[in-house]
Amino acid sequence: MGLINDFIKKNGFGILVCLCISVPSWFAGKQFPIVGGAVIAILSGMIINIFIKNNKARLDEGIRFTSKKVLQWAVILLGFGMNLTVIVKTGQQSLPIIVATIGTSLLIAFVLCRLLNIPGKIATLVGVGSSICGGSAIAATAPVIDADDEEVAQAISVIFFFNVLAAIIFPAMGKFLGFDTVSGEAFGIFAGTAVNDTSSVTAAASTWDSMWKLGSDTLDTAVTVKLTRTLAIIPITLVLAFMRTRKEKKQGTDGNRVSLKKIFPFFILYFVAASIITTIALSCGADPAMFAPVKELSKFFIVLAMAAIGLNTDIVKLIRTGGKPLVMGLCCWAGITVVGLFMQHLIGIW
Repeated sequence: MGLINDFIKKNGFGILVCLCISVPSWFAGKQFPIVGGAVIAILSGMIINIFIKNNKARLDEGIRFTSKKVLQWAVILLGFGMNLTVIVKTGQQSLPIIVATIGTSLLIAFVLCRLLNIPGKIATLVGVGSSICGGSAIAATAPVIDADDEEVAQAISVIFFFNVLAAIIFPAMGKFLGFDTVSGEAFGIFAGTAVNDTSSVTAAASTWDSMWKLGSDTLDTAVTVKLTRTLAIIPITLVLAFMRTRKEKKQGTDGNRVSLKKIFPFFILYFVAASIITTIALSCGADPAMFAPVKELSKFFIVLAMAAIGLNTDIVKLIRTGGKPLVMGLCCWAGITVVGLFMQHLIGIW
């Protein structure tokens, strides 16, 4: 009981403020899915931070706990939305496209990081956010590379900007490219590989289905491809963890021991375990609805963590330093779109 009281005394006020931001942001995100609750929360947190940044000493511990630990819990719970059997079975057709687009985005991010002298952690977050699954990928990657809250906010802001553009532009682009003359699945694969965040993928695919009265073919395909992309979180974060571990060990040549426990992202292993548990349960006949509350809790935890990150972010500094990451985001987005279309044409889907 004493430990609980100490935790509440240390973190309670900060967590409460984050909740006060995240709850209305969560419901607002339901009303405006193109924007999403996570973006609303982080923007709200940044605006509130303008007025309280000189008087938030009591909040700091709770905000730090929420932006770090709750973010990791969100990624773990995300695993309960992954049925690996379905993803592997239905995602095979899109797998070459996904691999090509992820590789393209990461390569562009690496090159522009050097050419534009963009901080490495921001470049990594923008690269994985663009290529894998937007905010979820950033949430998973940030603890692995030890990115601070302002770096996370910068990457989220870049991804958000191009998410909104994609959700608005892609249905019209699909018509221009002739996707209306082929099956709804073709546009679904396009949206699932070229749009960053799940909410924007859903918005673009739903718009396309309603335009051409295709039922839910496009939406179902887009969401499946998006979930297949999400699996790339596992190898990407493990590679980044390995690279960071090697770097830390090299820097520890003065005799200081490097703690693998502090560096290695064990929460990613829990994410994998959650995915395996879900897959086994569903293959044994469990009702998919039983995992729905956990998936919703995962999404809410991301919104909660984004509120905390917003409270730790200087919005003025973010705007002042945002030019180069925005250029990187544009190049990654354009590269993914072009390569995705090329691969679909090569394979014969479009």
